[in-house]
Amino acid sequence: MMAAELVPTKKLVPSASASSTSSSSSSSSTQQYQQQNPTSNNTTAAAAAAQGCCNWQGLFPTIRERNSVMFNNETMADVHFVVGPPGGTQRVPGHKYVLAVGSSVFHAMFYGELAEDQEEIRIPDVEPPSFLAMLKYIYCDEIDLCADTVLATLYAAKKYIVPHLARACVNFLETSLSAKNACVLLSQSCLFEEPDLTQRCWEVIDAQAELALRSEGFCDIDTQTLECILRRETLNAKEMVVFEAALNWAEAECQRQDLTPTIENKRLVLGKAIYLIRIPTMILEDFANGAAQSGVLTLNETNDIFLWYTAANKPELLFCTKPRKGLAPQRCHRFQSCAYRSNQWRYRGRCDSIQFATDKRVFIAGFGLYGSSCGSAEYSAKIELKRQGVSMAQKIIKYFSDGSSSTFPVSFDYPVQIEPDTFYTASVVLDGNELSYFGQEGMTEVQCGKVTFQFQCSSDSTNGTGVQGGQIPELIFYA
Repeated sequence: MMAAELVPTKKLVPSASASSTSSSSSSSSTQQYQQQNPTSNNTTAAAAAAQGCCNWQGLFPTIRERNSVMFNNETMADVHFVVGPPGGTQRVPGHKYVLAVGSSVFHAMFYGELAEDQEEIRIPDVEPPSFLAMLKYIYCDEIDLCADTVLATLYAAKKYIVPHLARACVNFLETSLSAKNACVLLSQSCLFEEPDLTQRCWEVIDAQAELALRSEGFCDIDTQTLECILRRETLNAKEMVVFEAALNWAEAECQRQDLTPTIENKRLVLGKAIYLIRIPTMILEDFANGAAQSGVLTLNETNDIFLWYTAANKPELLFCTKPRKGLAPQRCHRFQSCAYRSNQWRYRGRCDSIQFATDKRVFIAGFGLYGSSCGSAEYSAKIELKRQGVSMAQKIIKYFSDGSSSTFPVSFDYPVQIEPDTFYTASVVLDGNELSYFGQEGMTEVQCGKVTFQFQCSSDSTNGTGVQGGQIPELIFYA
């Protein structure tokens, strides 16, 4: 199963390409792989080698470069692989010595005690482009990954015990991880026994649960992964969203099992997983207008849950009645004191802004803002988070301040994933008639638990906010 909407990284330019005399049985998958990997000077050498030209070896000073010429090259090939499922196979040439040096599995296959002298080896469970990517690493010491094939390449690297390539695949997946693909990658990370990647996936799913549950990738997970997610105590989501996501998954599962997606079949494929949804913890309105009318619950279950909401003597339920704990938000406060003066802080539609970076991946839920210094007042705030000038999230929201020097939380619709060692811009445009508190003695570096925040001035700030003083006193985040 491929990851959904991974963000490809810049590809490395290879030093070798397929020989111009490759077998006529080569499929379009290899041609596509070659088109995605531009040719270099090694192409000429590979062609010369294939044609038996003398002294092509003299063109390259290192063994690595000479081995690269042999990548996907029929010259001196002493083994061939028929790679891919029936109907989509690709015949790939190989050189036993090079392969055995790069993989203990190939060493055992060609030189071990149980080695068989086979000239052609069938590998139906690996896709041709991923097999070629693994061979390219073995021959050329180059890692060339893309979003469409990285999971299949990881499978090949695991199967043939090529640990450095496998680690590179995991790093690629971690870098590309988002709420859109976290559920799919969670399923695959468990399959590949990659605990670090599994933990990263859980961090994203917990913090951005509603986005992850509404993603297309959620519908592609297996039943075991579904149950793990539904059982999760720290999901940061409304239970109605969890319920709707489970129904979407059930519809996709019906299609996978060639079942008509009726209400009865959805309940059938969900099985006991339905009881992992904490339906009694929904607000009554969500239950009455949603789950109760979905048809997925039996009449007895619906009646019992209504009684559980309203009756003093509550019935026994198979559903968990305890709300999920979710995630506790943390606050990074960047000022050591706050103050107010008779002539500031005023807002006239101008922007208060600050730049920040973290040393670990976090999820910004919103900001803590000051309120009126002249008694209670209502403010309208347009909050925004940008990276390199591109808006990642924004929202217009009203909040009420009680006249104290406390901060008042304002939140985005969904937490925003923040990558480490990258500066982001937090901005707010406030509209209010009253004077406001403002921060003083600002810090350029703040330690919040295990996360270090760094702050610097932003060129977007046109209302006086900077590192030393001003607005946006707090960043509210999950870590």
